[in-house]
Amino acid sequence: MGLNPSYVKDYFAHSKVRVVFAWIIQIAVVIGLAAILSLSFFQTVAMQEGSMDSTLSAGDKFLVNKAVYKIGGPKRGDIIAFRIGNEEKGSTHIKRVVGLPGETIQIQNGQILINGETYVEQKDFPAMTNAGVAEDAITLKGDEYFVLGDNRNSSEDSRFIDIGNIKKEQIIGKLWFVISPMNKLGLLRS
Repeated sequence: MGLNPSYVKDYFAHSKVRVVFAWIIQIAVVIGLAAILSLSFFQTVAMQEGSMDSTLSAGDKFLVNKAVYKIGGPKRGDIIAFRIGNEEKGSTHIKRVVGLPGETIQIQNGQILINGETYVEQKDFPAMTNAGVAEDAITLKGDEYFVLGDNRNSSEDSRFIDIGNIKKEQIIGKLWFVISPMNKLGLLRS
């Protein structure tokens, strides 16, 4: 007894359909999981001001890692995105972390003092001409951070009452990946 040629043809046709269908399902699952992970752990933000020049430029877009600070807190030098107050739809700000919880911050003669010691930064930022409220020593609470813009003389940051010290709950996450413009695409070097 031989195989019926139409049976063989039908078998292979159904087999190909099953393989293609299995691939479509697998691709859909991967895309779905990527979307869920992306929405849960990442957010895009755009630099809207010149307060971080020349490190970041107005119009640059970034991915923010929202999960990194669930495990630990920001470190000195991290560039973070945060909101003022508890407004979920409030404007997003981007600054560099300088002071950590429990530290005493002061700005004298354009220099940052942390716990009375001059803080030597890894980058060459201009001396600050306006110490703002940090002219007097500020001791950060257990959940507060002191942030500065890299464009020190043209930045509204923790030196000013409108921004003030940033509480951990206000922090969206750490900037880590440049997504635009294309010539800057890649990991952010802070």
